[in-house]
Formats: sequence, C-alpha cells, structure tokens
Amino acid sequence: MEKIENLSVSLLIVLWGCALGGSPSVQIGGLFPRGADQEYSAFRIGMVQFGTSEFRLTPHIDNLEVANSFAVTNCFCSQFSRGVYAIFGFYDKKSVNTITSFCGTLHVSFITPSFPLDGNQQFIIQMRPDIKGPLLSLIEYYKWDKFAYLYDSDRGLTTLQVVLDTAAERKWQVTAINVGNLKDERKDEAYRSLFQDLENKKERRVILDCEQDKVKDIMDQVITIGRHVKGYHYIVANLGFVDGDLSKIQYGGANVSGFQIVDFDDPVVSKFDQRWEALEEKEYPGADNKIRYTSALTYDAVQVMTEAFRYLHKQRIDFTRRANTGDCLANPAVPWAQGVEIERALKQVRVEGLTGNIQFDQHGKRVNYSVNIMELKTNGPVKIGYWNEMDKMAVTKSDVFANETTGMENKTVIVTTILEAPYVMLKKNADLYVDNDRYEGYCVDLAAEIAKHCGFKYQLKIVGDGKYGARDAETKIWNGMVGELVYGKADIAVAPLTITLVREEVIDFSKPFMSLGISIMIKKPQKSKPGVFSFLDPLAYEIWMCIVFAYIGVSVVLFLVSRFSPYEWHTEEYEDGQIQTNESTNEFGIFNSLWFSLGAFMRQGCDISPRSLSGRIVGGVWWFFTLIIISSYTANLAAFLTVERMVSPIESAEDLAKQTEIAYGTLDSGSTKEFFRRSKIALFDKMWTYMKSAEPSVFVKTTAEGVLRVRKSKGKYAYLLESTMNEYIEQRKPCDTMKVGGNLDSKGYGIATPKGSSLRNAVNLAVLKLNEQGLLDKLKNKWWYDKGECGSGGGDSKEKTSALSLSNVAGVFYILVGGLGLAMLVALIEFCYKSRAEAKRMKVAKNAQNINPTSSQNSQNFATYKEGYNVYGIESVKI
Repeated sequence: MEKIENLSVSLLIVLWGCALGGSPSVQIGGLFPRGADQEYSAFRIGMVQFGTSEFRLTPHIDNLEVANSFAVTNCFCSQFSRGVYAIFGFYDKKSVNTITSFCGTLHVSFITPSFPLDGNQQFIIQMRPDIKGPLLSLIEYYKWDKFAYLYDSDRGLTTLQVVLDTAAERKWQVTAINVGNLKDERKDEAYRSLFQDLENKKERRVILDCEQDKVKDIMDQVITIGRHVKGYHYIVANLGFVDGDLSKIQYGGANVSGFQIVDFDDPVVSKFDQRWEALEEKEYPGADNKIRYTSALTYDAVQVMTEAFRYLHKQRIDFTRRANTGDCLANPAVPWAQGVEIERALKQVRVEGLTGNIQFDQHGKRVNYSVNIMELKTNGPVKIGYWNEMDKMAVTKSDVFANETTGMENKTVIVTTILEAPYVMLKKNADLYVDNDRYEGYCVDLAAEIAKHCGFKYQLKIVGDGKYGARDAETKIWNGMVGELVYGKADIAVAPLTITLVREEVIDFSKPFMSLGISIMIKKPQKSKPGVFSFLDPLAYEIWMCIVFAYIGVSVVLFLVSRFSPYEWHTEEYEDGQIQTNESTNEFGIFNSLWFSLGAFMRQGCDISPRSLSGRIVGGVWWFFTLIIISSYTANLAAFLTVERMVSPIESAEDLAKQTEIAYGTLDSGSTKEFFRRSKIALFDKMWTYMKSAEPSVFVKTTAEGVLRVRKSKGKYAYLLESTMNEYIEQRKPCDTMKVGGNLDSKGYGIATPKGSSLRNAVNLAVLKLNEQGLLDKLKNKWWYDKGECGSGGGDSKEKTSALSLSNVAGVFYILVGGLGLAMLVALIEFCYKSRAEAKRMKVAKNAQNINPTSSQNSQNFATYKEGYNVYGIESVKI
C-alpha cells in the first residue's frame, strides 16, 4: 500500500515538475492514519487542484498508527529532517501532546482536521470547527432537560465538559457514559447492555459524541434491540450527519438529528462533487463514495496551505530552510526562525472551501463558520436550519415537516410478503409473467386493492429468509418480514402477519383485515365402518347386559306371582273313557313366562296373558320399560347404521397436554411460538415446556413443512397454527387433515408499516373501507371455499350419511340364519327324544297289553293326550 502511494506521489511530483518548470518547491509533510484512504485521495486531489506556477507543493507522506506516540515522534522527526515547511496530519488523545510539544518547540505549523483542542496552542491550525455551540443550541431548541451523553474519550473531553458545566447552570440531568474504551470483540454486546440500562432508567434522549464509524456501530445495535422506534431521539454530535448509512434507521420512527459542515447544495461543493465522482476508484480509493467531512477538511487544508504560501511568496518573505534541517531531538532544540511567519500567514487565510467560510482566530481555531442542522425523515436527511456564531441557531420552519406532506401518488412502494397459500402463491405459469403478475392469492388481491385506494404503485418482494418475523433472544436482531420493515428494506408488509405486542413496539399495524386464533391440526382418522353387529351400537354394552338381566328377572317374577296368585289357576276337565277328571292348571310356567316377556320385548305379543292383578302389573311395567328402550334404540339405530364415524384421538388442547404419544409443535419464528413462550396460563406453559425440550424438535421452518409432517406422521404429530390456514388446508387435497377443538386465543392479521411511516393512516383507512364494502369477506370466500378441492363436505369434520350396504346389516342376517339353524337343531333333538320316548313307551305298552289288553288301551290314550299337552308347559295337579 505504502509503495503504491509513494509511487503515485513520485509520479505526481514528476508531472508537477514538467508542468511548472523551475518553480520553487515547498516541502509539505503528511501524517495519515492507516485506513484513511479517502482523506489521502482528497489530499492528492487538492495538491493537483491548487498547484500554481509560482511554486509547487511537494508532499512527503507517512502512514502510521496515530495512537502510537513513538511512531508519531519518529515520523515527525523524519519529516522535520527533510526540511518540510508545514505538516498536515491527524492525531488522537494519545499523540496530541507529542505533536503540540514538537510544534511549539520547533516552530513547525501543524494543520489538522482532527478534533479541536482546549487552550491556546501555538502552531496548531485546526480545520475542524468547534461543535460545542451548535450542540448546546440544539439541546435548547429541543428543550431537553434530561438525557444521556455517550462520548468517545479518544476525541477529548472538551465538549463533554462544556455540556456538564451548562447542565449544572440550567439544572439538566445528564448521564455521561464513556464508550471509547470498549473492546472490539465485545463492543456489540456492551452497546446492547448499555441501551438496555438506559431503557430501564427511561432515558430515551441520547447524544452520541463519537466519530461516524462508532456512531454506525452504536446505531446497528440500537436497531437490533428495537430502540430506533417512535419515542426515541438521538443527536449525532459530529459534523458529518450524512456520511453514515442512515437507511436502516430511517424508517424506524425515532427522531435523529445532527450537524453537517459540507453543504452539498452549495455550488462550490456541487462542482467539486462532479469531479470527485468522475475519479477512478482504483487510482483514488474512496472516490466511489460521497466525500466525508474529514476528507473535505483535508481538501480545504491543502487550499489553506496554498493560499498561505502564495501570500508569503507575494510578500517576498524568505521562508527557506537551508540551515534548519537538523535533528528535532537536539538538546537544546533549535526552532525554525521562519516558522512564526508561516504560522501567521496560515492564520490570516480567508477562503471559501468545501466546508464553507474558512477563517481562523489568533489561536488557529475556526471562526465565522456555519453548520447545517439536520433531521432524519422517512425520505432521508433534511436540513431544518443552520447555526453560526452571529445568529446562533436559525430554524427554517418550512422544511421541518416537508416529508410528511409528500403525496404517495406515483410512488413505487416495496411490499414485502411471504409465499404462503392461499395468501401469496406463484401462478402455474409464473415464468411467463414478470413482477407482480407472477403471483396470485388473497394478499395479492388485497395489496392491489389497497394500492388502488391509496394511489401508489407497488412491487411485491418475497421475504428472503421465508419467516414472518421474530427477535432473536441473544442477538436481539429481527428476522423475516418484520426485520425487512425495521431495517428499511421494505415500505409495507401485506401478509398473514399476526398483530402482537412485541411487533407493535417496532412497527405499526393497521386495523385487522382478518380475525383468527391458534388451532390444532391433526391427521384425519380413518372412518370406522359399521361392524357386523353394529345394530347393537345404539345402546351401550352395559345397557344390553341390564336388559338381559331385566328380561330374566321379569320372567322369574311373572312365574312366581302366577304361582302364588289363585287367579292364575283354572280347572280343566278330561274324560278318560267313562271316567271324568278335574285338574287345576296354570298357563305361566317358567318357559311360558320367558316366552311372554320375549314377545312383549319384541313388540309381537303372545297368545297368553296374565289374569291376576299382580301378573298384569308385572306385564304393564315390562311393556312400559320395553316401550322406552325400543324407542330409544330405534331413534339411534339409523344414525349408527348409516353414518361412517371418525374417532379422533385429540379433541382439545387439554387432550394434547396430558398425553405424550402424540407430539405437537408450531412454526419457528412466528407469533404462535411467541404466544406459548410468553403465556402465563398453566396449560399453555406446560405445552411450551414440552415443545422447547422435545427431541427431535417439534418446530418447523414453514407451514408447508408442518402440514407435511402431520400427513406423514400417521397421527403421531399435531401442528398448532392459525385457524384460517387450518381451514384452508382442510379444503385442499388429499383432504386428510382436520381441525379439532376450538381456538386457543383470539387475534388478527394486520398490514404492517415501519414506525412513523406516512403510509400508515392511508392503509388503515383503506382496510376499514374494504371491510365495510364486504370485499374482505368476498376475498376469503374466493380463496378458501370457492376454490376448495374437497367438495362441500370433503374438508369438513362432520359425519356424512350414505345408503345402507350389506355390511351395515350383515349381523341381522347372521342372527336370522343362526336362529333358523338352531330351530332345526332343536327340532331334530326333539324328534330324537320323542322317538326314543315313544319307542320306550310302546315297549312298556306291549308288555302291559299281554297282561290286560282292554285296560292298557284306555291308559295309553289318556297318557298320550297328557304328554302332548305337557309339551307346552301346562302342568296338571289333582285337587
């Protein structure tokens, strides 16, 4: 690097020599810190720009670490031994005393753009104006009486001391914090911790007295922890307000103010800026960016030195150093006699430069300068006024709220969204389209309607990380669509973005365009077809057992009361030839009692009925009992035979929480996960404890991944998501998911904008208007149900009826066939039994006939009649 720079300088000197011929050479020293590429490029451009035919400036450049006093001493002495007339360079708090000591002793003028010094230092020409006056005026303008003051001790403590002195006089409460001694490897964490402490103290007004690189580091952490939103105010206490990248904090909503020494609207600066942009970045490092205020001060310093030596040349003052190129460390030191003349000439310079009017007092400090007061608006940095020593702070009222009155017409707004059906989807032939025409869905239509109502052009942009937006617990960085808004990458988010407290702290939401809640999605259970004996399902197993016992009990009671009641007995007369017999009979034997109870239960009746009052009471209560049972059975039978039922293992969040067989999880980096994480309800806290410790992880990166996991888990995974998405997926093929239970909470989707965005009010009114017109409901019906793939009931969890099939009533046929078979078997047994009994009787009768043929024949006829009568269970008893 140093070789290239020295070669460039040597080439520059040769060119100057050819152009200027025998012009006298004025040796100029240069001490540049490492990394100050743009400042060095500005120095070289100044050398070329301000070269004259009267003399030429010959630079001697050294690159060093300005915080190293030994390196500064070595380079300063080397410059002095070369016979330089003046030295341009930088210093910091560690090397400033070394430089001022050498300059005062050797009478060598040191021109610097570094921070101004306290006291009256000789031979130090300070190009940078003092910021104390503008800063105090701005604090008074905002009427701050309590604020935090973050300062970099490397820039000195002069400004801090003035602020503290003024605070003591005016009773301000100032919290001063040194951020200059933080270690680089832990500075981000330290900044976050610092602002968290300030938040705890309710300190939301902060002054940053740091250089732009440190301001950038601090602002990055401010954005990370969400302290760049409405309600916060920052003053950047340096002279290069527009030097840093303000785009990240621009849309946050916080007030950011500062100072700008380089007015890019000034004709002198504009002309230089054109030449600056034309430079090659390879030849002039840093020329690809706008010139910083330190580089502008460097450029102006070359102009000041040129004017001073031109004045000395015109006055024919001898300022040569033929005999003064000695050792700077000599004892005693030998000052340069002409050094005083050069210092006087430098202090007398009055020119217009990039930093405005350049003029010095007797102590080498800038006077009669003007500083622009800047504020950051949503459309960028805006000048709201200026400060000078005569007028102090003057505010241009017409500029203060200029960005708020700018219309949105013909403005192209970046709309961030997320690919999530049915909200935003790629068209099937998306490759044939460009820009917004490639997408379709609910939010695509909604964005078009809002743009039409608000009058702006828009461009849809899919969020890069595919996330909705959550803040990392460690780094505090927002991701997803919320991060796009927070860090200024998008102007508005039109997506299924849930309105939550943590998001509302960093972005603004419109009124909800859709209401919803967290719901449970499971895989739809297989429909259970009625079994062979499904006709028994209308009544529980316990009821059937009770009916059986009731049947037996009623039959036994009927038998007993018939036995004890005399009204159930009646007399039958039998004629046995010429002998007449009277016997009392009872129709309700045990078998007839069972038959009577069965006939009544089957609603078929019987050829016998009770005669006694007690028997009729038993029959009456049994008929009433069977009436209720059969009616209830009939009422439920149709439903159980014709409905294919689904048995769901989970019906509510309570069912999920009290079991471990079915895993359940949410979308990672979403509001659903945040709901469980923050919930204080015991049930949801228990569920969160399970989810965060489950292995493998139950969280999914996208909703599509969660749905796929539900479908492939064979009923062992439940996915917690917004009810609207759950209902939509139910309507999509393969129609194998279902929503169970009610919603766990109640919330809404809103359209998000950055804090303080001028779009907020217009979008809010547009959402309300669309809701009143019924267009929001129309859009939901269009994308949820009109385009459903599961039919009118395919995605519904309700049971549907169908025609009876053989499988529904097969059990009835089995019983019929079984009953017929049993009857045949019983008939066979009866036949065999009767045949055996008849054969035995015939044998006995034959033997008896041989003894008394006539008597045997009469007895046989009576016995046959009597046995046949007993088959029906009627018993005869002799009185």
